[in-house]
Parts: sequence; structure tokens; C-alpha cells
Amino acid sequence: MSSRNTYRRALTGAALGIVLAVGVPLAASAHVTVNPGTADPGSYTQVQFRVPNESETAETVRLEVTLPSDTPFTSVRYEPVPGWTATITTATLPQPVEVGGNTITEAPTSIVWQADPGVGIGQGEFVNFPVSLGPVPDVGSVLLPAVQTYDDGKVAEWTATPDEVAADDTLDPAPVLYITDVPPADEHAAHGAGAAGSSGSSDEMTMTTDAPADSSSGLALGLSIAALVLGAGGAVLGALAFARRPKARS
Repeated sequence: MSSRNTYRRALTGAALGIVLAVGVPLAASAHVTVNPGTADPGSYTQVQFRVPNESETAETVRLEVTLPSDTPFTSVRYEPVPGWTATITTATLPQPVEVGGNTITEAPTSIVWQADPGVGIGQGEFVNFPVSLGPVPDVGSVLLPAVQTYDDGKVAEWTATPDEVAADDTLDPAPVLYITDVPPADEHAAHGAGAAGSSGSSDEMTMTTDAPADSSSGLALGLSIAALVLGAGGAVLGALAFARRPKARS
């Protein structure tokens, strides 16, 4: 084999390693989340469901979030998102519950966002869907399962509980709103000081930037990618040095 062919193969293999090293963590980090991920009991919290598009060939055109029926939110409001139509479904609860001294038999059970014709979340894009929820129940956490639908008919079900994901990391995790429970370390880093800024009136829907909430996870991801790139770069240099090494004389 000529040194030129060896050089080309070494360079190709190292380049592929860089692509895999950088691409895998980016793909794994993209999932439907609720931000901020924490809230105070009794408050009316303002959150956003962040929906990234993971398909390379299709656009996200629908999101459905299931709300809890055992610890319901009696007030659910959404902020309009251009190009999307939101629908809140109210249904009879399986069992009446006490909320603020009142017996509740009906409550919002789901929110659906449907893209208007010609609208969708494309490759490399995400959309935030803001809502106000309250009063927040005095419980450890609330699971908010989400179903993401693409225009090619494929469906991503973000419905697994934290325990299910811990047992099988191939499952897609559901968004979780932590209330009295302490969120896991990775969740805490991703959502930052959520509870501190989560309370407010249900009639007030003020949009705030999400950048501070994601700065910790963004920095960690950036450092991880940088380390992977540097490592892959070292592999390239090593491969080149090997390819250029003079052949031993017989």
C-alpha cells in the first residue's frame, strides 16, 4: 500500500471520528423539556415547553402535553405562538380532588399545539411554547408527558419517568416539573434557578429569556465537545505522523 493511500485512509478515519464524537452528544442532548424545571407550591408558574426538531428529513408539526389528573392545575393559559394553534382540553377527573379548599371535578388535562399549513419546526431549529400553570400542587414533582409529531407521520413519545429512564437509557424522558423534590444534578444545571422566578399571577404572562437558565448546561456541553474535538485532533496528528513515517529498509 502506498504512503499516499495510507495517508488518505488515516485522515478519513480520523475525520469520521471527529464527526461521531461531536455529533453524538449533540443529538443525545436534544429532547422536549420544560423550562424552568422547578416551581414553588401554590404559585402560578410561567414555563415554556422547548421542542427541538431531531429529524433530518421532516418538520415537527404537532406537540401534545398531558397534564396531571391526580394533582391538576385548575388554571392553564397559553401565550400565542405565531403559526401555531393551541387547544386546551378540559375533562372530568377520575376522582374529585381538593384544591384550595374547593372540590374540583373537572380540570385541563392536555394542551395541543398544531402547526398552521406551511409552518413547522425544521432541522436544527426549536420552538418554545409558553404557558402559565397554577396553582402548583404541593407535591414532589409533576410528570408532563409530551408527544411530538412530524409531518412524515413519525411520532416521538417523551413519556418515560425518571425511574424508567434510569433503568433503560434508550427511553425518551418526559418533561418533569420539580416542586418540593430536589431535581437531579443534570436537571438542576439545565434549568438553573427556576423556582426563584416562577411564581406570579395567572393573569400575567411575561416572557423572559431562557439564556441564563441554560447557560450551565450549554457551557458543560461546549467544554465536552471541545475536549472531544481536541482528542480527535490528536488522533489526526498521530495518524498523519504514522502515515509519513519512512519505511524500514530491508
